[in-house]
Amino acid sequence: MLRNRSTRRSRFTSHGWTFGLVVLVVALAVGVSSAQTATAAKAPAQAKAQKKGVVPPPPPPLDLNNPEDAVKAARKLQSSLDDGKPTIFWFQGNVYSRIPGERDRLLFTYQAINIRASKTVSEPGRGYGYRQVSREVLIYLDPKTKEVVRTWKNPWTGKDVEVVHVANDPVNSRPMFAQGPNGPFRLDATLKEGMGIYQVEVPLWYTNPLGGDYQPYVGGDYQCIELFTFYFSETQLLDRTTSDAPSVAVAWSRVSQFLPWMEMGGRVGYMVFSGAGRKVSGFDALPDVLKAEIASNYPEYRTAPSVDDTRPNETSWTYFKKVIDKKKAQAPQPPR
Repeated sequence: MLRNRSTRRSRFTSHGWTFGLVVLVVALAVGVSSAQTATAAKAPAQAKAQKKGVVPPPPPPLDLNNPEDAVKAARKLQSSLDDGKPTIFWFQGNVYSRIPGERDRLLFTYQAINIRASKTVSEPGRGYGYRQVSREVLIYLDPKTKEVVRTWKNPWTGKDVEVVHVANDPVNSRPMFAQGPNGPFRLDATLKEGMGIYQVEVPLWYTNPLGGDYQPYVGGDYQCIELFTFYFSETQLLDRTTSDAPSVAVAWSRVSQFLPWMEMGGRVGYMVFSGAGRKVSGFDALPDVLKAEIASNYPEYRTAPSVDDTRPNETSWTYFKKVIDKKKAQAPQPPR
């Protein structure tokens, strides 16, 4: 009996183990199949999620050693890569006289803007290019009251004279290309710790529009120098994905002859303009005194000239000549 029981137990045990093994194998097979099915179902979703999560690397920054990129950076610095989009540079400062043998005098303070726009241009073989147009107004203020000066008592002559503010329209630039007549374009900016510095010196020498035809013999040519230093964000300027570099500041100096409306004649000496400013977001960002003067007397200076403007440039001296010629034409003529 014991033997028979033992035999039955071993058979049962043997069959039980076999049955358990079969169950285990089937369970594993079902599990693998289910896992494979689940994985297959999840695969498209995971691929989609991965595709969504992958951020393509940003394009490389503009390379100032590449003439094409350098011209684009110069355009962003001065205006915008968007054709016709207006950019306003606002600046303020002081005006001094400098005469040998006497102390420098603070004559005026000033508020000013230059409003500009640009357009893309092309010429065969010259690469990327643009042309910029602008107009500028500078308003002289009393150093003490900060009010607009209409008449001014000349401290050297004692004469009261009418002040002629700067209203130059247009002040346009020649087209600038990646490949110029003197070789590839270079933007000689200095980059240091995230900031950029770009300096421009503009020495001017030309025939005085108020002089006669004999200036080469008797003198009187107009001489002046303007000095600009631009400060900008390196990241903004070199960002290939943006059209503008809004954080641009500028220091401006000018050394010139006395202005014709001052009626200084041939007095020895000159004027020194010293100022600073920046790009601003729009007309509403300007100081109230400047906005009010433009609205009342220079409304066209709220907008830039047409990017296709072909008029000759205006200067303080050519503008003054127009003012004087208009007054002469409107003055009553003596009877003949």
